[in-house]
Amino acid sequence: MLDGNNRSDKAVMRLAGVIAAGTAVNVVLAFLAYRFELPLYIDTIGTVVVSAMAGLFPGILTAVATNALCGIFNNYSVYYTIINILIAITTVWYVGNGRMIHKKKIPAFILLLALYGGILGTAIQWLLIGQPQFKDVIDVSEFITAHTHIPYAISSTLINIGLNIVDKGLSVGAALLILQRVSDKMIFEIRNSGWRQTPLNDEKIKALKRMKYGKHSLNRRLTIMLTVASVMIAFVTTYAGIALYFGHMKGEYKENAIKAARFARDVVNAEMVDEYISSGEKAGTYNGPGYRETTRLFDSIKNSIPGIEYLYVYRIDNDGCRTVFDTDENFKENGVIGQFQAFDQSFMPYIPTLLAGEKMDVLENDDTFGYFLTAYEPIYNSEGRCVAYAGADASMSYMHGYMRDFTFRVMLIFAGFLILVLAYGMWMSRYFLVYPIGSMTALTNAFKNTGSDQENLDKDVKQIKELDITTGDEVEELYRTIRSMASGMAEQIRDIRHFADATAQMQNGLIITMADMVENRDSDTGAHVQKTAAYVKIILEGLRKKGYYPDKLTDKYISDVVMSAPLHDVGKISISDTILNKPGKLTDEEYTIMKTHTTEGKKIIEKAISTVKGENYLKEARNMAGYHHERWDGKGYPEGLKGEVIPLAARAMAVADVFDALSSPRVYKPAFPLQKTLDILNEGKGTQFDPKCIDVFMEALPEVKLILKKYHEEDHFEH
Repeated sequence: MLDGNNRSDKAVMRLAGVIAAGTAVNVVLAFLAYRFELPLYIDTIGTVVVSAMAGLFPGILTAVATNALCGIFNNYSVYYTIINILIAITTVWYVGNGRMIHKKKIPAFILLLALYGGILGTAIQWLLIGQPQFKDVIDVSEFITAHTHIPYAISSTLINIGLNIVDKGLSVGAALLILQRVSDKMIFEIRNSGWRQTPLNDEKIKALKRMKYGKHSLNRRLTIMLTVASVMIAFVTTYAGIALYFGHMKGEYKENAIKAARFARDVVNAEMVDEYISSGEKAGTYNGPGYRETTRLFDSIKNSIPGIEYLYVYRIDNDGCRTVFDTDENFKENGVIGQFQAFDQSFMPYIPTLLAGEKMDVLENDDTFGYFLTAYEPIYNSEGRCVAYAGADASMSYMHGYMRDFTFRVMLIFAGFLILVLAYGMWMSRYFLVYPIGSMTALTNAFKNTGSDQENLDKDVKQIKELDITTGDEVEELYRTIRSMASGMAEQIRDIRHFADATAQMQNGLIITMADMVENRDSDTGAHVQKTAAYVKIILEGLRKKGYYPDKLTDKYISDVVMSAPLHDVGKISISDTILNKPGKLTDEEYTIMKTHTTEGKKIIEKAISTVKGENYLKEARNMAGYHHERWDGKGYPEGLKGEVIPLAARAMAVADVFDALSSPRVYKPAFPLQKTLDILNEGKGTQFDPKCIDVFMEALPEVKLILKKYHEEDHFEH
């Protein structure tokens, strides 16, 4: 036989095979659709099958693996991962605890999947490439827009939804055909492959979820922890990636600006700068040699270096700057060489450096004109005088747009893998922590609450052993320890029970022996202690059935009273045989001595109580020995107690003792007939006896007669 670990490993290998097969089906069909340029994807059959068979995490893993592998031949595939994940989640939701989607729900299921693909897919396409992905969708959308005036975005979305209905309909149909051919046994094994213990049914899982563990359960804490950790990791990673990329691109654009400025500096004829400006101020332009050629070179430099938005040459004067060259189209059309521009206020700190013809660091400006990195290179003439500056503006505004696009792409990719990581964490924590610990907690609580019921204790230990946790870590070690402790405690309680039973038997034997010592001195009692104990039990159980004294009449109390009932006449051991067995009526003096058996019995038992402390049955024995001759109306002895002040056990014994005394033969009288005995008891109801005790005794006459018959006294109760 395979042990738990081997069974689990085999099940996990089978699950891995199912995920691999589902992913392969998705990728192959998606490749064929891509290869033949079909406006379909057909990449969700495996996702639906695996999700229906194995559950959420395997379905999500299949979805992510599919889109990642499809990225080999389709650059946009990885961005659609979130759609495939939603399909896995929806499949698990629709399948529920079954193996198939209900026939009536299939159309709604297909429509929901189509909406995922149509709406989200279109949104992703517009954000990534600014239009639908498929040429056929573009053509049809343009046609519809041209003839119906429906906005292009809406028409393309509707077409994509329609195509997805076909796509998801084919996928769901194929998936259902595959699922119909898979056996229930295989689905059961695959679905339960994650368990590292005996699988729990739905009712037990729901019971675990309902259990209270303080403010937060382990499952909730782990869910929160994994979610927060995953989101934080995704955020930090994404932010770090974007920040690093932006920093890299910023450095690259800075170098590009410097490079462009230097190229511009090198192509400008420094000796002609003043000539260009002088001619421009007079005629607005310069038609001499070199200017137009330099302008074309500037355009070439600007277009060949990424990110360069403007390339120009300014001469710096005290009051402002004058344009020499500028690639700006507005300047080419309307500008004047030597055109004056006053310094902007933000530019003032750099004027001394520029007037001195010194080199400057790259400037970073982010204002209403845009976000630019500007490099300036001084242009020196043959005399070493700075005649102008070549400037290059690298636009970071383009980078902002690019970074937004980059961020969106990264978020789409991360979203899929984030959900996968979160699903994996939840899957692992559920099977390796939440379910094992929850199961152990539930069973140990049951074991703790079982008390001393040996049958239920053995049942609880059996359930703990059947749990069979095999996580291979500290949880498994904890389980083994709990299992061992539970087994040991159950056996210990069994031994204690055997010892207690033996002790109880010994105690009962001692009680009966003491009672027999008294009874053997009384020539007329005839199984008196056995019968009175049986009658007392009938009375107490009758009171409990009526709902009287619910707090007092427990199983333990009744057991204590019945067990100690034989000691109610133990005080007679102090009465002389002459009085105890006198055949005639006792004299007043003899009766006074006879009544002392109550106080003597109470003293004897109190002495025993002081020796055997805390034994309740001896306390009830004391009550019965001392007060079983008290009367309800307070005219009894030895203390003249009245009503419910008389201990309940003594009130019950009073009825039992008188009934047995009347119904049994004595040296001084024959046994009374049953009816006469009952009449005498009824006459004493409310005076001599507790009315409730008389009522329940009368209602239990069939049981009373069985006791009489047992002791062969039925002959005394003929009509």
